[in-house]
Amino acid sequence: MAVDWVVVVQVVRDLVALAGVTSLIVGEILKRGQLDKGVKMSEGKRFQLGTVGALSLSVVSSVSIVICNKVLISTLGFTFASTLTSWHLLVTFCSLHVALWMKLFEHKPFDPRAVMAFGILNGSSIGLLNLSLGFNSVGFYQMTKLAIIPCTVLLETIFYRKKFSQNVQFSLVILLVGVGIATVTDLQLNLLGCVLSLLAIVTTCVAQIMTNTIQKKFKVSSTQLLYQSCPYQAITLFITGPFVDGLLTNQNVFAFKYTPQVLAVIVLSCLISVSVNFSTFLVIGKTSPVTYQVLGHLKTCLVLAFGYCLLHDPFSWRNILGILIAIVGMVLYSYCCSLESQQKASETSSQLSQVLHILSFSP
Repeated sequence: MAVDWVVVVQVVRDLVALAGVTSLIVGEILKRGQLDKGVKMSEGKRFQLGTVGALSLSVVSSVSIVICNKVLISTLGFTFASTLTSWHLLVTFCSLHVALWMKLFEHKPFDPRAVMAFGILNGSSIGLLNLSLGFNSVGFYQMTKLAIIPCTVLLETIFYRKKFSQNVQFSLVILLVGVGIATVTDLQLNLLGCVLSLLAIVTTCVAQIMTNTIQKKFKVSSTQLLYQSCPYQAITLFITGPFVDGLLTNQNVFAFKYTPQVLAVIVLSCLISVSVNFSTFLVIGKTSPVTYQVLGHLKTCLVLAFGYCLLHDPFSWRNILGILIAIVGMVLYSYCCSLESQQKASETSSQLSQVLHILSFSP
């Protein structure tokens, strides 16, 4: 079966854009807050620049890999998603190992049990999401993905005493309603599918919360955490991937006919995955698991739009309405978070000024 090279070219163009964003991020890291003219930025501005870069990198790389994998699965018939993910993680680890050898980042070992538990949990969540898609209708699978945000909010509220304002909660509701309208069609239920979806939701939420908390607790960067956890994620999916794929497709990944076209697109997918995996850890570390999920739904809307424009997928007014509502929710969420961050910064500055004022009058 022939490859739709128009789509492949589009993916390559996305990679060029991706490389540009990546270079900006790397440049910002290497300069350690220095502008090209040598003017030092404030800590807040450096953080904002890094966050915007991380979000941009995540969106571009994720949309690119979805388009690439759509060619691989729909056009070339390679339907072994879990096994492909294990290859993604292996290539990511090898790339990071080369980066470590080139001294682009520092290796910082920390609690090996925490790393192992996190890596296995992350790998398991990927396999469970794939099983959830296989044993449920597409509509119910989309509902499963939508449930991750409220579940994350609930877990962070209960275990970390994190507070979400009413404005943030309202914006999340609008976002979820919009994505639901755009993506959820049928809701066929079955017991096994429901159990798998529940496990997928819980493991995904816990893994993403751990991504954020581990980086802060052990003071490691997203790159350092990804480098140490990648082998455990890859091994988990290497072992379970072929079994999961065989269960879902009734085919053997090792018996598949690997043509040059298939291998070329697999390599391209693996290369993009390096940025996908890196940006995932970067975004969650710099923002929060909930913000990462909001970003994920933005990617869903972009994928729907790309599918219509490039691949001529069916598109209805319901899709358009849902995407517009979702965008309103995303804008509101971004605005509310930005407003709350400014208020916290203002309160902190005010408290610091009061302390300095008191100290200045002390004997």
